[in-house]
Amino acid sequence: MTTPEGVRLLLTPAGPVVRARAWLIDFTVWCIAIFIIAIAVKGNKVGNGILYVLMFVSFWGYPIVAEVYFAGRTLGKRIVGIEVVRGDGLPVGWRESSLRNLLLVADFLPVFYATGLLSMLFDQHSRRIGDIVANTQVVYTEKTLKHRTTSLAAPMALPFTLTPDQQRILIDLFEREENLPRERLLELASLAEPLTGHQKEESLECLRGYVAGLTQ
Repeated sequence: MTTPEGVRLLLTPAGPVVRARAWLIDFTVWCIAIFIIAIAVKGNKVGNGILYVLMFVSFWGYPIVAEVYFAGRTLGKRIVGIEVVRGDGLPVGWRESSLRNLLLVADFLPVFYATGLLSMLFDQHSRRIGDIVANTQVVYTEKTLKHRTTSLAAPMALPFTLTPDQQRILIDLFEREENLPRERLLELASLAEPLTGHQKEESLECLRGYVAGLTQ
């Protein structure tokens, strides 16, 4: 897979077994939480009504919120070391996560995720129906050494306004900084001279400051 910066990343698809383990962990935690709440509201009609609503919202909403706000990982995915990403390797958004999770219904048919399992077995990226429709994939989380992050840079104001897409590309560059060869990072920084007014290291530090300002 090639990123917008022209860097090729190796994304290793997660197979059915490890994904089933992650789902089982999430489902077990969900059952325990619902059981505790059910005991707390036992005999209370209003509480029971709230419990049923909470069961529905949490079952469908938890994986979506977790994937969007926690780097594509629910608790189960984090424990087994996998994450959900878009087809291009970027983080998933509300649209992608909602589609893939709501289409669990289709993957469940005709019984106990049979369709989803068959889809994963025959797809080269081990994607179920929901992943194919949402253009997402579940991959093993890369374990890399972290470089200095933008949080250590002094925030700087942009010299001129960037569009939301341009800002997102700039932020994405530093989110993937640990996966980029140093030479490629400096090359990309030099290409940003019209924005920074500098080359290589000086340009990179300017970009780092811009991103620190954008993400504050």
